[in-house]
Amino acid sequence: MTTDLTGGLGDEREFLFEERPDDPEMRESVNMWLWDDDGIVGLPRVGVEAVGESWETHEIQLNLSMKGGRVLNGYGPHPSHDPIGADGRPRISGSGPLSFELVEPFRHWRARYDGIATETSVSEQLGGWFPGFSGGPEVPVSFEFDLRSAAPPWETGSLLEDAAWVMANQEEGDLMGGPRFEQLFLAEGALRVGDEEFPIHGGGLRVRRTGVRRLATFWGHAWQSAVFPSGRAFGHCVYPPRADGKRTFNEGFLFEGEGELIPARVVQAPWLTTLSADPQDVTVVLETADGTTTIEGETILPTFMVMPEGVGPGLTLQQTIARYTWDGETANGMLERSTPTAQVEGA
Repeated sequence: MTTDLTGGLGDEREFLFEERPDDPEMRESVNMWLWDDDGIVGLPRVGVEAVGESWETHEIQLNLSMKGGRVLNGYGPHPSHDPIGADGRPRISGSGPLSFELVEPFRHWRARYDGIATETSVSEQLGGWFPGFSGGPEVPVSFEFDLRSAAPPWETGSLLEDAAWVMANQEEGDLMGGPRFEQLFLAEGALRVGDEEFPIHGGGLRVRRTGVRRLATFWGHAWQSAVFPSGRAFGHCVYPPRADGKRTFNEGFLFEGEGELIPARVVQAPWLTTLSADPQDVTVVLETADGTTTIEGETILPTFMVMPEGVGPGLTLQQTIARYTWDGETANGMLERSTPTAQVEGA
């Protein structure tokens, strides 16, 4: 059985805007999550977010977590890079110290960073440290990674009819931000933090999103993904039940190492209910046409954002690397989850 790493999507979905879009609210985003197999360091979200109304500058986020609770963050607007590659096509999403370069659609990207980051810790984040509002020591950070795809892309809302309906008919579509797909990859490269250098051999998740995104009504989510040494993989995103009783977004997949993604829905999600720097259970149960699959999980390199009053939709956000176990096989992967701050114990 062969695997189509495009998932049936056209190569044009991978290229960037050549120039400012006409709609000032239009967003173009390239994000990645990256983890090392040893679990010493991780990057629970690094991204460039471009918005039509401020096209000369793009927002970046660098979120770097290290064993022992050390966290480094780069956040804010920087001059945007020229998107045109050597062949004349728009292959580069970049801002200031961060760039992503498309080498081959759905198969190969490169990620680079060379700049500074603000140092903090998980305990300080739990105490209210927030990027853009709080300071700290500045540390040089640089990396260069090759990202080579390990599974077909998952286009949000494409696997389950119910998920597609919710995306098309309710505000979940606006929350997702328009056409969006994510793709697991294997990673090789090197990371430097101050005087320390870390060779990276691991994996990650790359996210491409283009559209208008509105987050004012966001009420939380749970989102997980990982690729295992055998080639098997999983991913999902689920929103909590809606207060009005309507259907909510719930979609995921299993991948057996070849062939196509197997549609799945979440029947047990690891909602964010308490704040802790200690390892937390983040087990998920997925249901496919063949039955249920339990993937055990535990956070290992957590970061948090407890949003100050007036910032965003008033959520507490956890972005972390987690250690997953599926039928005795283990791998590192990603987890992002959020809950309204008033509903989180200890926030």
